[in-house]
Amino acid sequence: MKVDALRGLDRNAILVLDSMNLDRFQSERGASWEELGRLLQNARRRPERLGADGVRRLGVLYRGAAADLALARRRFPGDPIVARLEGLVGRARHLVYAAPARRPGLRHFVCRGYWRLVSERPRPLAIAVALLLAPSMLGGAWALDDPGAAAGLVPAEYRSVTEPRSQGANLGLSPAESASFSSSVFTNNIRVTFLAFAGGIVVGLGTAAVLLLNGLLLGTTAGLAAGSGNGRVFYELVAPHGVLELSCIVVAAAAGLRLGWAIVEPGRKTRADSLVAEARRALAIVLGTAPWLVVAGLVEGYLTPSGVGVATATAVGFGLATLYWALVWRLGRSSLRDSEPQGAQV
Repeated sequence: MKVDALRGLDRNAILVLDSMNLDRFQSERGASWEELGRLLQNARRRPERLGADGVRRLGVLYRGAAADLALARRRFPGDPIVARLEGLVGRARHLVYAAPARRPGLRHFVCRGYWRLVSERPRPLAIAVALLLAPSMLGGAWALDDPGAAAGLVPAEYRSVTEPRSQGANLGLSPAESASFSSSVFTNNIRVTFLAFAGGIVVGLGTAAVLLLNGLLLGTTAGLAAGSGNGRVFYELVAPHGVLELSCIVVAAAAGLRLGWAIVEPGRKTRADSLVAEARRALAIVLGTAPWLVVAGLVEGYLTPSGVGVATATAVGFGLATLYWALVWRLGRSSLRDSEPQGAQV
């Protein structure tokens, strides 16, 4: 049953709603959402059970909820109210347009869903970047100023960056050293990625600790290498895969921070419900990020030990990271725009 009268929205109503804060928004519109939810429950996927008046009322409430969802996405993108309205509008649209409910498949997730999840919350991404880079810069400055003390912080397998190296095609590393360094860095970054996500369950404090400690470790190791005259060697070892790996760590950490915030600020839901809802999204982010860690690992295993040179290391490392973030921006933002309900397009 297609309700053509539902196309289009009242622009003046949206402009009025646009001036609301979150509490007023939920207070003034919450009764309509509750009524729409009751109609959906009574219909049980068959709108004819509502009768003619009920169907007309369903259309009015759906149109209003679609407008509310458009506003919530624009004004309150980090609040659980967005997920609540998405579920409500999706269920109502199925009845209004008599369209079969479809669950997005793997292809949709790979091409659009993952990128939307990453891009929809820029604030946790920015916080994760700051928590990683700030201690990294401080650690690098400390290692240059006091390498003896700084060396005690880094694991034993990383201290080889301070040993004298000849400059050659293999970056001065023996095959065994290259394999050991590559394996340790790759394994560490996978571990850090999942710890950064899992730490969110401790209201985000675990995630913050992982970022701070690993940022300090990265900066200190880089500072020790530079202070020993091995800055170029270290850069060529880390740059081809490291920029993409750090991007993956930041994205997983942002998912962990989102998980923690769902506990701190659950909105109108209980903390348990808020945590479950956000955990699904956060876990999807981590799973979608995993293939990019594999790409970085392949680069690390096959390209890094060959001594590609500074120019190639820079091109590969920053090229992969640029590709990743370009996809986040392009596919993520376009997916957010395209996900507006049909009734909310004005």
